[in-house]
Amino acid sequence: MAQEDVAPIRVGLLGAGTVGSQTARLLVEQKDELAARIGRPVELTGVACLDPAETDPFPWIDKSVVTTDTMSVATNADIVVELIGGTGVARKFVLAAIESGASVVTANKALLAKYGPEIYAAAEAKGVDIYFEASVGGAIPFLKPLRESLVGDKVTSMLGIVNGTTNYILDEMTTKGLDFDDVLKDAQAKGYAEADPTGDIEGYDAANKAAIMATLGFHTNVTIDDVSVEGITKITADDIAAATAENKVIKLLAVVENGEAGVSARVYPALISNEHPLASVHGSFNAVFVKAEAADDLMFYGRGAGGAPTASAVVGDVVTEARHIAQGCTGPTIPLYKDLKKAPIEASKAEFAVRFVIHDNPGVLAAIAAKFAEHGVSINGVNQDLKPTLKDPGYDGELQQLRLVTHMTDELTLRETVKDVCSLDCVVGEPSILRVLN
Repeated sequence: MAQEDVAPIRVGLLGAGTVGSQTARLLVEQKDELAARIGRPVELTGVACLDPAETDPFPWIDKSVVTTDTMSVATNADIVVELIGGTGVARKFVLAAIESGASVVTANKALLAKYGPEIYAAAEAKGVDIYFEASVGGAIPFLKPLRESLVGDKVTSMLGIVNGTTNYILDEMTTKGLDFDDVLKDAQAKGYAEADPTGDIEGYDAANKAAIMATLGFHTNVTIDDVSVEGITKITADDIAAATAENKVIKLLAVVENGEAGVSARVYPALISNEHPLASVHGSFNAVFVKAEAADDLMFYGRGAGGAPTASAVVGDVVTEARHIAQGCTGPTIPLYKDLKKAPIEASKAEFAVRFVIHDNPGVLAAIAAKFAEHGVSINGVNQDLKPTLKDPGYDGELQQLRLVTHMTDELTLRETVKDVCSLDCVVGEPSILRVLN
């Protein structure tokens, strides 16, 4: 049967912003190519947005299918692409689409990190599919290999750079020696950071992605509430200078592990050697390392943000689902069959780099080292080469930066040790604490 004699697969698009408009462009401009690859035509039958005028800059969007009736688009398609974002109305429309018998493609990491298990269960019960490649890593083909290619293996850990905004900011601080606030303003002026950058710089965007990674990788329910989050707002020019002096860089990492203590999902800034592959990940690029028992080490790398790169992943999911519809089948479910305990963040172990600003007097180093010894925290290295930018108005003498690197220790003990050290009169201000990635 010729393709023109076959009913097209209807695609409804919710949201026509940066990613939505580019998704529509790829679907329309590649219409013939996609039909040939799928074996059946695909038609964009509805585009929902708050104001139809939003689509005026995009000539490839047929204005006759643009509407403000989002529910109508969500319940009258074979595949619904949700690009609204957030966890409010998006959840309502996704569940309505599933209930209507449509499969769903989404890039909404916040929605999946909070309501993923509910949505996966609803899709499985209705016999439809849910795809979300673009929710982690933008254009990087990462989640599909995790769901399908590694399904016969046991994934034990994943770590990576999954937020382009923070990666850009830390890059600029490193190369230009600027403070965080100055780089953030520059990033906002250039459009690399949102007007309200809280979700990025406080680590919440990366935390949503970490929850999705852990859920898929370990086949257990991990939500945003299970993720320990630390952003980059406390990183200073002094931290960057100290890292540079030691041939290291600071990167915001998402780390998920399935160990003896249970499943852990964490986001934090860490020191990594310039020789580590992650040190070469710049700007909006993302990279994720996966460790599996049989496959061993794998790395996924590519553009993690931007309208067109993200739309590439979205349309890839649309094509995957369209093929299933054309063949009369469904894709793999999200099997959350394990009820794994969550490891407390306090029990996690790492090497830590702790930077204090101290009075440059005899006996200060010995007093601080004694505090570490009292708590059983072994010191691996000491550095006092750099002068701090911080001042102590009540002290007339010289100030010095003291940078200590510990051997492996648990976070609770380290935090208690640092608190005890800060009770000394010779310590000025708040210390900097960074994990060291080996």
